[in-house]
Amino acid sequence: MRKDAHIKQETATFARGHMKLDRYDRAIVRALQLDGRITNSQLAESVNLSESASLRRVRALEESGFIEGYTALINQQKAGCPVNVFVNITLERQEQAHLHAFEEAARKVPEVMECYLMSGEYDYLLRVVLADTADFERLHSQHLTRLPNVARVHSSFALRTVQKSRELPVR
Repeated sequence: MRKDAHIKQETATFARGHMKLDRYDRAIVRALQLDGRITNSQLAESVNLSESASLRRVRALEESGFIEGYTALINQQKAGCPVNVFVNITLERQEQAHLHAFEEAARKVPEVMECYLMSGEYDYLLRVVLADTADFERLHSQHLTRLPNVARVHSSFALRTVQKSRELPVR
């Protein structure tokens, strides 16, 4: 008898804008977040499913868009960009055209790792990665202040990273 023969096949369902996962899907997602290169055989064993059931579930998670892809994690120090700077941007106006123009331009700046539209005092929060303060000065003068509709730029340098998780809590 297969390990998972007694398991009622449940498909991931959407509830309130997010997917509802059963315990096997959650276990698969947790394992893949820890090691995206795990073999299907190892994955199946770790979540107590047959290889075919494990593969079916992984494919379903991929096809649904829950798993967006797989990537290599690069060491920021060794890549030559050890400095994290958090940049608050205030736009001249919050009109849709201004927001759109800023977002399109910000996507083209390679040092911008993350860009968030914010509530509160500033319009956007960016995380940029750089080699050093001279590199930030270059980025500030050649890119950040030239982004469309920017009225004000306020920057804070991270002194060190205390917590950086790449694993989302899976519920």
